[in-house]
Amino acid sequence: MAIFSPVTRLSLIAFGCAAASAVPAQAPTLAMLDRLEKGSWQLRERGKDGVLQTMCLGDARRMIQIEHPRASCSRYIIEDTPSSVTVHYTCPGAGHGRTTIRSETNRLVQIDTQGIAEGRPFSQAIEARRMGACS
Repeated sequence: MAIFSPVTRLSLIAFGCAAASAVPAQAPTLAMLDRLEKGSWQLRERGKDGVLQTMCLGDARRMIQIEHPRASCSRYIIEDTPSSVTVHYTCPGAGHGRTTIRSETNRLVQIDTQGIAEGRPFSQAIEARRMGACS
């Protein structure tokens, strides 16, 4: 067994930590959203009658910012799994939100979103279902 001075041991520990942190991190992709079918989607607030919104969906990432549809926002991905994504977003001057989208099928998702929009809090539980092609 080799004997190292305290300074050498600290250098070896620091080198080991640096080498371990040199492994590139895998960037989140939100692939679950890419598997959702494109087309016309109806959004209904769970437990309420009536359609909240209908959207022609080309990019399912639009469902992340239901309360901030046109705002230019930064996003932080909290969870990215094959069946669920959770994203926190901040829209300068417009508010912020946290949205979880859980896929039941590629035509049915559950959305839970909450945050601040136009200075007021919001919290919604939404079921989104593909209805067909966009008109």
